[in-house]
Amino acid sequence: MKPTTKPRQILLSKRANIFYLEHARVMQMDDRVVYLTEASDTLSRYFNIPERNTSLLLLGKGTSLTDAAARKLAESNVMVGFCGSGGTPLFSQSSPVFLSPESEYRPTEYMQAWVKGWLDEHVRLAWAKLLLHERINLMQTTWAKDKHLLEATIKPPALAAAGFLKKVQACQTTQDLLLAEADWEKRLYAHLSKALGFEFSREEGKRSRETPADRVNSFLDHGNYLAYGLAAVALNGLGIGFAFPLLHGKTRRGALVFDIADLIKDAHVMPLAFIMGNDPKVSDNQFRVELIDRFHRHDVLDYLFEFAKNLPSKYEYISDT
Repeated sequence: MKPTTKPRQILLSKRANIFYLEHARVMQMDDRVVYLTEASDTLSRYFNIPERNTSLLLLGKGTSLTDAAARKLAESNVMVGFCGSGGTPLFSQSSPVFLSPESEYRPTEYMQAWVKGWLDEHVRLAWAKLLLHERINLMQTTWAKDKHLLEATIKPPALAAAGFLKKVQACQTTQDLLLAEADWEKRLYAHLSKALGFEFSREEGKRSRETPADRVNSFLDHGNYLAYGLAAVALNGLGIGFAFPLLHGKTRRGALVFDIADLIKDAHVMPLAFIMGNDPKVSDNQFRVELIDRFHRHDVLDYLFEFAKNLPSKYEYISDT
């Protein structure tokens, strides 16, 4: 009898699939992970989930997950996220709930390097500044090439970005950075809403589609949760714990997920939410599909892996300055 061999897994950073499911049962069938739905004619339909090429599975309302399927997903290092209707956060407006696959073969060197720098308050502050610099640089380069923004003649807010980076350099504490970041977000919202001709204020969890601002808020909720999922995949794949944040509160479970996700929210989630939210015909599902496709085109997961992996290498340089 020949020994059974498992096919090789695709690197997490190169996987092609992200799933969001509602009203479905995820189970194992014939050594495959599938999800079961009920059609309008009450016939059950099974669809395959290629778990070895999947990085993130989001389970919305009316879903269930069997223990056999959970084990199979964990073997393939798939991050499972639990969320509310439409991919919005499950319990509150900013608390992602993820089931991390605890692989005993995850690397340890990245976590050790991260903790070494994180325990030094000066290094942690310097890393937070580097994160914000990277966030602005990614936003500027991405917006400058974005077809949706180019069609709407929207350019990156260069002056506001320069002013924000100047503030970042002058900050002496994490609280100073958070205040500067909050002001930057307001300026970015104002820049996009003014360019598109409608008033906007951020209202998380509003779940309304009456006005462009309502639709943008809804899309931001959906998009941010997808960004949290990808950040969680990258950190878990590198073996870095979620409880070692640079900016968000150290008492918040999963705070580092928010920090890493912020890298891609300004560059990808926000502009697409505003552009598509200005069109009343665009549904939540259409927005999610377009955003996931955008993440793939820009190799966002690969980018998050590289950033989180390489940031600790700046420890010696920063500590010598």
